[in-house]
Amino acid sequence: MLSLGIVGLPNVGKSTLFNALTSGAAGVSNYPFATIDQNVGQVPVPDPRLRELERLLEPGECTPCFVQFIDIAGLVRGASRGEGLGNQFLGHVRQVDALIHLVRCFPDPDIVHVLDQVDPARDASVVETELMLADLEVLGRVISKQQNTWKTDPRTHAREKEEFLLFQQCLEKGVPLRSLDLDPPAQRRLKGLGLLTGKPVVYVANVAEEDYSLGEDHPCVRTLEQEVARSGPASVLVVSASLDHELHQLEPEDREEFLNELDLPAPGPERLIRRGFRLLDLVTFYTIARNKLRAWEIPRGTPAVRAAGRVHTDMERGFIRAQVASGLELCRTGSWKEMHQRGRVRTEGREYEIQDGDVVEFLFTP
Repeated sequence: MLSLGIVGLPNVGKSTLFNALTSGAAGVSNYPFATIDQNVGQVPVPDPRLRELERLLEPGECTPCFVQFIDIAGLVRGASRGEGLGNQFLGHVRQVDALIHLVRCFPDPDIVHVLDQVDPARDASVVETELMLADLEVLGRVISKQQNTWKTDPRTHAREKEEFLLFQQCLEKGVPLRSLDLDPPAQRRLKGLGLLTGKPVVYVANVAEEDYSLGEDHPCVRTLEQEVARSGPASVLVVSASLDHELHQLEPEDREEFLNELDLPAPGPERLIRRGFRLLDLVTFYTIARNKLRAWEIPRGTPAVRAAGRVHTDMERGFIRAQVASGLELCRTGSWKEMHQRGRVRTEGREYEIQDGDVVEFLFTP
């Protein structure tokens, strides 16, 4: 399951966004540290292809992909030294796949700003600095523990030592680790450390309801884009957490009408989930077995044998072959049996890379 951790200063709208995403009831207040514990919620991934397959195939059961969101207490200057409450919860987001960095871009005299006034570039920089300092503390402990191992067998661990010291040097220079150009093995080792600045990040500008239609033309959003671009390629997604929360309460027809008035293709939460999939380069495939239709997310380029393991470890161990068809073509045909009769179901081996929208039947020995 894809997991995303929401970080940001206090009073930027994190709990409101969390509620809009999850239909949850996280506490929302106009004072800092209203969130004193982590909020966790799971959300089905909007998937028109899955809905169409369900309509055509009429399975007894249909299960979408899910995304887990974790909302933690706001971070403040000095969080890495124990100020505020956020640092004690950072451990909860160290294992997430990516971060949502929510930045306040709305003025509201009734909602306290912990740094007195709205300044998106400064606010984003404060949080980024605290994440780097927290990573430095964790990495320092890891390096200290590894010193004896490195001395005992320097040749075997030379690469690890070189990488860990490089990570430390980058953080000391104020460079987030996600900006490093690492090969896949180094990326896996970095991910294993759970360092926050090594994770992909979606920057989200939380604007006022009346400014939602401005999108990226909002002056605060432009300022934020310039700030985040300093540490590498990045884009900013614009939401209005309060309006998205209100939209979530509407009936689907009313919600669609409201979105059309705002000239928005989809609600903020839906666009955020899609951005997370693109950021991590995930694809979706589908299985139909025992009258159950299910969607699965995997990294692009995943071979069939590993995709089988995503469904069940027994399938990966006993993998024989995969029967694969295009989900779009299946929607047009309307029948898996008809696809077979037309010769539109392919037989693929263990190294076949699953494509976005594939419908797959795995054959395996128990």
